[in-house]
Amino acid sequence: MSNAYLDFLGLLPSRPLLVGTVTSITSGVATVTLPGGGRLQVRGETTVGARVFVRDGAIEGPAPTLTNSSGEV
Repeated sequence: MSNAYLDFLGLLPSRPLLVGTVTSITSGVATVTLPGGGRLQVRGETTVGARVFVRDGAIEGPAPTLTNSSGEV
């Protein structure tokens, strides 16, 4: 017999890995601005201006600083 709760959790999407730039830090809580303009309050060690990977409200590590480019097809 399968566990209905675990089956339900399997239907939910996994937590996304986001990337953003740290804009401020207050009392160990960093504000991260996402490329689309959204902002997140996350916990973790970082510095202002750093690019970081964020998942589930926590900083997972540094992200590379890459330039954005776009093109039309």
